[in-house]
Amino acid sequence: MDSADVTKHRAQSTPRPIPRKVDGAYLERAALYYLERFASSSENLRKVLKRKIDRRCRARGEEPQQFYDLITPLLERYQASGLLNDAVYAQSQVASLRRRGGSKRAISAKLAAKGIKGDELSQIIEQDDTDELQAARNYARRRRLGYWRTKNAADYHDKDLAALARAGFSFQHAKAALEPEEEEA
Repeated sequence: MDSADVTKHRAQSTPRPIPRKVDGAYLERAALYYLERFASSSENLRKVLKRKIDRRCRARGEEPQQFYDLITPLLERYQASGLLNDAVYAQSQVASLRRRGGSKRAISAKLAAKGIKGDELSQIIEQDDTDELQAARNYARRRRLGYWRTKNAADYHDKDLAALARAGFSFQHAKAALEPEEEEA
């Protein structure tokens, strides 16, 4: 018997134990464990907890909708205690993504996917003082595009422009970001 056969045989002979029923204590532990490892928005934590409920209910053969109302009071309690703060989360994400060379468009899309939308999102992005051109230069430097390419930068000019466009930068910013700054030239 090779190792695949042993694993298959072991899986067939010992059934997985059925997980315990979903309750408030389980969701509390799961949420705190997630927040220990990752910063999160309220809506993102809601999605994570829903996936955990779905997975556990699927293993038990139960309907997950009956447990979804346990999430809202938990999130409200975390927001009241300051453990979850969407504005602080969004500000830290904007600062981090701008340093890495994220465009305003890309950052807006990423934060909207995490559940931060509307006026709050646009206000936080507008408060950021990082210049869009500087963010494009940071992106180009990090990805080694244009001036920072080690060989044949002219041969890849169109591809580099396309990469910056996909990252959410305008044509003017992308074109300027591929050129060296005055001090670097």
